[in-house]
Amino acid sequence: MKKNSARVYELKEELRACRQRKGMTVDDYYNKLKTIWEDLATYQHKPNSCLCGGSNCEDVKTSRDEERLHQFLLGLDASIYTNVKNEILDMDPLPSLEQAYSMVAQEEDNRVSSNQELSGELVVDVISNVEEESVETADTNLGVTVKKDEDFGQWYSQTYFDAVLEKAEVDENYFPLFVSASVLEKEKDHVQGFAPEVAWVTKAGKSDLNIPIAIRPTSETVIYPYFSKWIKSHRDLPLKLNQWNNVVRWEFSKPTPFIRSREFLWQEGHTAHATEEEADKEVLEVLDHYRHLYEEYLAVPVVKGMKSENEKFAGARYTTSVEAFIPETGRGIQGATSHCLGTKFAKMFDIKFTNKEGKTELVWQNSWAYSTRTKAFVLAHMKVFNLFLKIGVMIMTHGDDKGLVNPPKVAPIQVIVIPVPFKDADTKEISKACCAVKDALREAGIRAKEDLSDNYSPKWKYSHWEMKGVPLRIEIGPRDLAKNQVRTVRRDNGVKADVPRGGLVEHVMELLGNIQQNMFDVAKQKRDDACVVVKTWDEFVEALGQKKLILAPWCDEEEVEMDVKRRTKDEVGAAKTLCSPFDQPEILEGTLCFASGKLAKKWTYWGKSY
Repeated sequence: MKKNSARVYELKEELRACRQRKGMTVDDYYNKLKTIWEDLATYQHKPNSCLCGGSNCEDVKTSRDEERLHQFLLGLDASIYTNVKNEILDMDPLPSLEQAYSMVAQEEDNRVSSNQELSGELVVDVISNVEEESVETADTNLGVTVKKDEDFGQWYSQTYFDAVLEKAEVDENYFPLFVSASVLEKEKDHVQGFAPEVAWVTKAGKSDLNIPIAIRPTSETVIYPYFSKWIKSHRDLPLKLNQWNNVVRWEFSKPTPFIRSREFLWQEGHTAHATEEEADKEVLEVLDHYRHLYEEYLAVPVVKGMKSENEKFAGARYTTSVEAFIPETGRGIQGATSHCLGTKFAKMFDIKFTNKEGKTELVWQNSWAYSTRTKAFVLAHMKVFNLFLKIGVMIMTHGDDKGLVNPPKVAPIQVIVIPVPFKDADTKEISKACCAVKDALREAGIRAKEDLSDNYSPKWKYSHWEMKGVPLRIEIGPRDLAKNQVRTVRRDNGVKADVPRGGLVEHVMELLGNIQQNMFDVAKQKRDDACVVVKTWDEFVEALGQKKLILAPWCDEEEVEMDVKRRTKDEVGAAKTLCSPFDQPEILEGTLCFASGKLAKKWTYWGKSY
């Protein structure tokens, strides 16, 4: 009895503190409450009869149900559900708990339906289940993202890109955060392109600085003065540098975590070459590495192509990119860019070399970058810089109403092993089996973890790890123990299977590979289904209203693109070119530009973008 009393006290404390955290769905919150109520019913002393002498007194049941209804309503997010709570409390008689839950769940569905665009804030909250100690964007009003969760950076630098950089003989460096106005303004087109976004430091303590200092929006003007010192001869070329750092671009009135934040982290490469041919070759090689990372690791389909003159990097000769598209929101995301800078920056910063014939020439330069906008967030305790944009693209491509869905290749945890003890089951043996399975998987190089916590039910654990996007769940209960098997549950499609313990490691490896491929196939099919070919302005407007990725013939004139932006601008932005794909469909003779009616020169992807 003493042991039960202590457990009942713990459960009542847990019940008192149970609240719908930001980003937690109504269903998850309700199930968490139900788990606590069920556990309380198990441990609490049950009298043989109530005080009035009846064994099933309706007054007692009604009182308990009403108390649970109040507990459910009290814990709901007041910033969202105040109106529906008041509506429920005004009803006479009060609805049942199940009826109240249905009303609140319907309100949640209505909110989602009226706001189909998955905002960065919602993604952050749903995935990370923000706790009070997190620094909220609303509190700082800075438009920067701070999160505390699993590290998402290591897979990027250590699993893939570090190997790419090492093979290409790219050296790691780190350059200053601050840049003087005189240096920043050396390249006119470059500074004009970034001028509205540059953040300036004007004070040190309470004293005004004599000369304001800019916080880097990108690092070309920070790095290239050093290039002019380090490069003197053809023997110094090619010079290839990379740095993992943060930049600040003060460009948005309402920043979106993971997608558009004022401070973001990225990898940026800067190289110098002796010839135009060497520079052009590297631009495409790097771009293909980015494509490989998106498609083979993040399971996100992308299009490789050339940016328009309006959309290219400020000061670049030309810009190539990989473009992703989110069918649910009808918006594109520039995944990564690889720029050929030509000799423009070399002229400004006097970066010259003596060639083999003894003549002085300007170097040809490239820069290429991949930011945290890709996987949608960098979290506060990261060990290396995480990459938000990729995080964002990945989440918005694969996420569902349960939370994140991680592709196995980049999942911090690939397999979660959960014990499922029934009443009177041998919990020690089940836990022992879970640890043995986890150990076998880890020995084979699979990132596995067991959840043996005894203060949450198996169903709660299922929801918790589904929200975190773990690709595969393994369940072990008494029946599985007796049959020397486990049950596997896939996060991508929910398929369950009973698998013998013998050969489990090989089976899991194959299953993770299947999950990775299926996630890419599903995402590609959705992307392809959202793509339409148009040839007239009316078709373009109709497709834009349907949130499509649009491929259209274009005359490749800057003023025409600007006119399209002006004619399509609304509260969520304007349509613009995303890229002209390298894999160009044939342009038949006489094909006209959809917007201007002039002869078309190329096929180009158009749409709204983040």
